[in-house]
Amino acid sequence: MTQLFDERGRVVPVTVIEAGPCPVVQRKTAASDGYEAIQIGFRAEPKAKKVTKPLKGHFDKANLAPQKHLREFRLKLPVASEYVVGQVLTVSLFAVGERVGVIGISKGKGFQGGVKRWGYKGGPETHGSMFHRAPGSIGASSFPSRVFKGHHMPGRMGGDRTTIKTLKVVKVVPELNLVLVKGPVPGPAGALVTIRKRG
Repeated sequence: MTQLFDERGRVVPVTVIEAGPCPVVQRKTAASDGYEAIQIGFRAEPKAKKVTKPLKGHFDKANLAPQKHLREFRLKLPVASEYVVGQVLTVSLFAVGERVGVIGISKGKGFQGGVKRWGYKGGPETHGSMFHRAPGSIGASSFPSRVFKGHHMPGRMGGDRTTIKTLKVVKVVPELNLVLVKGPVPGPAGALVTIRKRG
């Protein structure tokens, strides 16, 4: 993340995302695959040894260099027909001021207690207290005499697929394939994310 100044001189927190170039590797149709979709690649893989033979054949069929990442996007028919294998998608798809959704894997926090994971209040912090960050009572005795399913408990936190909707595109830098969106996006620095146009 970094920050920019808008036209009124206000500081705007932004996240810099490298978006492309992304070649279309495969075009799936309802006739051959049962649904309409395109498969796009990101970041060419310079070392051919890291590409398996089946994947190499997949890229050779499209007459493209092997890509490090592959993602598939389902599309409806009028829009899907606009894409062909070999077409390169760039940051020119995005315009300043439009809203986009960013999908990624949130940072993994490991095993966490109830206070951090669910915002439990906790007990007194004073001297002599033996109840600081424990879960406390999780179910009554006589009724219902059990713990309800789905009760918030300590456990593994983070590492989930997360979508942040309606992030504003602040700046587009075509020569560097960069999109700057207002606010944070899921995952650590350098993580793979998907930018989804609204509509």
